Amino acid sequence: MIGTPDTRAYDRGMAASSSRVRVLVADDHPLFREAVVRAVKERPELELVAEAADGTQALDAIRDVKPDVAVLDVKMPGLDGIKVANAVARDRLPTRVVLLSAFLDGAMAFDAVAAGAAAYLSKDADRRRILDTITAVSRGETVLAPEIQGGLATEIRLRGAKDRPGLSERERQVLTLIADGKSAPEIGRVLFLSTATVKSHLQALYEKLGVSDRAAAVAEAMRRGLLE
Repeated sequence: MIGTPDTRAYDRGMAASSSRVRVLVADDHPLFREAVVRAVKERPELELVAEAADGTQALDAIRDVKPDVAVLDVKMPGLDGIKVANAVARDRLPTRVVLLSAFLDGAMAFDAVAAGAAAYLSKDADRRRILDTITAVSRGETVLAPEIQGGLATEIRLRGAKDRPGLSERERQVLTLIADGKSAPEIGRVLFLSTATVKSHLQALYEKLGVSDRAAAVAEAMRRGLLE
């Protein structure tokens, strides 16, 4: 037993073969969790090693039994599934995470993938799809519900736009020249602008990039792909 009666770990010696994929299932809804657990037990290539009723218990169990794959509800008490996935990635644990959500949302899918999840599926997915996904991610694959892929692509574009501030053509010219190491007076001579006007453009750049000096502006612009 691990933690409370709602968290159960299973004897590793029960495995018929070391090649079986070791699985943890975590969901705060007992009926849904039991349905997934039952399905996992029916697949000969899978081995259930633990189950948990919330995110905190799930992370404790992942650290203790180190399953190959953890199937987690996105919305759970304590730590939600995305936070568990993030902790798994941060701590470099060997477990691959499959997230199940009652609501497929592009922003949530983006957060899930960014947190390190290997799969993001609807809780309405049939058991075969869930089990095939567990097997796929255990081989290193990434699986996204087809119905979320369009929303995820939109979210990527939206976040990319937010990460690329709208610079005027003049601001882009100034940015390129400060990256070349030119001073404000030198930029003014190149662009036929007064030094005061150049400094105004520099200040606008700093505000848009969220920095306070030239070096930081260049570094941030490079990070955001604004400079080649």
